[in-house]
Amino acid sequence: MSRKTMKGLLFFLLVLAVIFASTSCQKLKVSNLRANYYFSRANNLFTDGKYRLAIEEYEKALESNPNLSEAYQFLGESYKNLYKPAVETPENIETGQNALDALLTAYEIAPDNKDIINSLGDMYDKMQNFEDAEKMYLKILDLEPTNMGNYYVVAGFYKRYAATSGDDEEEKTAEGPTPFQKAEEMYLRRIELDPQNPQGYAYVAQFYDQITPIPEFDKAVFYHRLQTQLEPDNAVTYYAIGVNRFFKAYRLQNQLSRADRITLGREGEEALTKAIEIDPSYPEPYAYMNILYRNIWANVYPERKDSYIAEADRWGEQFQETRRRAAERKRLEDELTKTEIE
Repeated sequence: MSRKTMKGLLFFLLVLAVIFASTSCQKLKVSNLRANYYFSRANNLFTDGKYRLAIEEYEKALESNPNLSEAYQFLGESYKNLYKPAVETPENIETGQNALDALLTAYEIAPDNKDIINSLGDMYDKMQNFEDAEKMYLKILDLEPTNMGNYYVVAGFYKRYAATSGDDEEEKTAEGPTPFQKAEEMYLRRIELDPQNPQGYAYVAQFYDQITPIPEFDKAVFYHRLQTQLEPDNAVTYYAIGVNRFFKAYRLQNQLSRADRITLGREGEEALTKAIEIDPSYPEPYAYMNILYRNIWANVYPERKDSYIAEADRWGEQFQETRRRAAERKRLEDELTKTEIE
């Protein structure tokens, strides 16, 4: 074959390659356009809560573009919204598995996508698969160790399991940290990472205040008081201290001495008074002053019960009046906002 003929053949093959490549790219573009079309339709249906119809459109999108991780993600979200935790019917079990399969595929395509990881953790959580859910939530911390919000997500996850597992103190050393201890660790790590942020102290205090059946009253108030050092003019924090001291005195009245209840009552009244001084328009402290006088002082000082009940009534009246003023103020603000919009 002559050199001229060889050049001609090579040129012909190059032209064919370009034609085939152009055709493949065109098909790919058309396929992607079709996938985006169905994906957009599916998203609208998902937003409207029409999850079964959305599933059909997401599947059509994936037929055109099998690598569209967002379509797998929202396909999984659609199934997840149809899934009913703890319902053991064949249809519901299949729905849960479909959700999990779609989310796992999305995760394989985009293993560092926080939204997909979080959604997958939530699905494992709904299916009561603690270990795999935990892995997903901890992976979020690995990806974004300085994002403070992630610690609350993980702490909330552990907190839910702590509420149902009944954390047994005697089992802790044998089996490692319990969900309760892990939740506690997340809240405290959040404070360590940003010790000047009062929100961290508020969350851990709330965590201890909400422990059932008996809150960790003293641990909670310790962090409430640390918060007041950062926010000395926050009436809500002083109110929280007052409520904490009241409930410890009231709920543990059969276990505490009279002297202890008096001390708690004084601490509670002092905190509530401070909240009122900071914000006299804040209704809730007045309500708890009423409750404190009625349920603590009237009981520890029975000889002065009538005067304490009368004082409680006055606090109750102030609460009603303050709440009425707050409601009227809110009504006027809403009317003003509505007028500005119109």
